[in-house]
Amino acid sequence: MSLSRTYSGTEPVRLNKFMGQSGLSSRREADALIAEGLVSLDGETVLDAGRKIQPGQTLTLASAAQDKLADAVTILMHKPMGYVSGQPEPGKIPAARLLTAEAQLGDGPLPSSRDSLPPIGRLDEDSRGLLILSTDGVVAKAVIGPDADLPKTYQVWVRGTLTDSKIARLRFGLSLDGRNLKRAEVEQIGPLCLRFVLREGRNRQIRRMCEMLDLRVMDLWRTHIGPLSLDGLPEGRWRHLTPAERKALTGGPGPAGTGQAGT
Repeated sequence: MSLSRTYSGTEPVRLNKFMGQSGLSSRREADALIAEGLVSLDGETVLDAGRKIQPGQTLTLASAAQDKLADAVTILMHKPMGYVSGQPEPGKIPAARLLTAEAQLGDGPLPSSRDSLPPIGRLDEDSRGLLILSTDGVVAKAVIGPDADLPKTYQVWVRGTLTDSKIARLRFGLSLDGRNLKRAEVEQIGPLCLRFVLREGRNRQIRRMCEMLDLRVMDLWRTHIGPLSLDGLPEGRWRHLTPAERKALTGGPGPAGTGQAGT
């Protein structure tokens, strides 16, 4: 069964951009589907990736395109310390090794290519908490794309002396690698515990921010990525992203072909 979207804008836009904005696919996935002849405009098959959709035109994905997109997998994991997010160096253990039937919560198939399931956003080996693994280009764009602005929330336990002036510097005024950091939300929630909310993800950002102020991070726990949280997901366990969560994360429907858009 085909899936259609009618463009209601006022200016022509490239097809891959429109498909990305509509939550149908990522731009890269859109280019691949167009090249395979699986996208049409007002009934005409489109093979030119540079083609633009005009106001009032209807884009249609063939059922084969939806099958390809429906195969995308997104996993939420509560990663323990001691596991690396992506492809490991010798002697390191990838978090994807935790994707076993015994560790799964809820329904859904066991991912067939666990070790090649890419992480969407880094979580260091010595950190724990919420990790997304996904082959869904739209999810990746929403979380780590160039225009992504999702807040990520962390609880961080430190060693050192916490002062109001240090917390103010953590909120704004620090720079890493020659670039100013975006304003962060930082509040003290315990004697040596801070809650950070960041809208960027520099390499080991929180640890390096704290080191600049003579604070040593003893434990770092990511609890939220945008609307997603660890609620009900014990450490070391995983589950599939639900269609409703995907919609909340990306602002679009569930994966094409699921029949669950808008849930």
